[in-house]
Amino acid sequence: MIPLSILDLAPVSAGSSVADSFAASKALAQHAESLGYHRYWLAEHHNMPGIASAATSLLISHLAAATSRIRLGAGGIMLPNHSPLVIAEQFGTLATLYPNRIDLGLGRAPGSDQATARALRRHKVETEAQFPADIAELQQYFAAARPDQLVQAVPGQGLNVPLWILGSSLYGAQLAAQLGLPYAFASHFAPGMMQQAAELYRREFKPSAQLDKPYLMLALNVFAADTATEAKRLFSSLQQQFVNLARGTPGLLPAPVDSMDIIWQPHEKAYVQTALACSVVGDAAAVQQGIKDFIAKHNPDELMLTSMMHDPQARQTSYRIAAELLAE
Repeated sequence: MIPLSILDLAPVSAGSSVADSFAASKALAQHAESLGYHRYWLAEHHNMPGIASAATSLLISHLAAATSRIRLGAGGIMLPNHSPLVIAEQFGTLATLYPNRIDLGLGRAPGSDQATARALRRHKVETEAQFPADIAELQQYFAAARPDQLVQAVPGQGLNVPLWILGSSLYGAQLAAQLGLPYAFASHFAPGMMQQAAELYRREFKPSAQLDKPYLMLALNVFAADTATEAKRLFSSLQQQFVNLARGTPGLLPAPVDSMDIIWQPHEKAYVQTALACSVVGDAAAVQQGIKDFIAKHNPDELMLTSMMHDPQARQTSYRIAAELLAE
């Protein structure tokens, strides 16, 4: 088996609180470590009541302190929202506190709506060229300091925190290839260009000081339960969340329902099924076979699983079922 990892958005379920979400993420990170998962990433989102990982570096530190071996990181930090120096200092701090355990995945989307993006960035105007320029600046803050370097990241300088490029289009694949960085594709919610992006990244990859050959991670929604009926029911929470996003009414992660047909319209159903096409839902045998089939078809170097479930215990069960593949 290739390495299996976890993407956590710190979901806030209907009927629960942000504090409950943080407690569930802590328990899940500890569970993931005991099961043999390779890394555990958190993603930056803003102004979304159902996602509590906005202060991503703080939550990474909280989970790293509660574990001992599993890699922790951002999948990702939305770099246009921040100055590279601030991110270098934050992740330099994390890398100092938790040596050889911290990853920094970088995205160029705002991770929010436009009004929130303006609130985050104030008067900063982002251009197409700014993202790669910000990455280059960030790399310098993590490299050995130059004699003439006026601004240093303290901590951060010389720590060589591993960088990843995240994306859901060909842009990120091409940039990761040019920079010689590992690439993570957001196939769990935007699978449309997955195959093209993977091929472009591997074809155009140029070795770098960080990486000598391409390293591709794909994401997959996994909803495993004791029965296929229960897994389908658990999956309905994520389906409802996507319907709500499409309607412009984001909220807490909804409780599961027995049938989505009473909730979505035909065009909404088509949208959600397309967005969540990279999903494996079923009992243990079906999910494990589904993961194997996905790996065989798309050949990633690593697979990042995500399970946005209303019930934290059901989420732990799903990851336990998937992790049984690691023992084969």
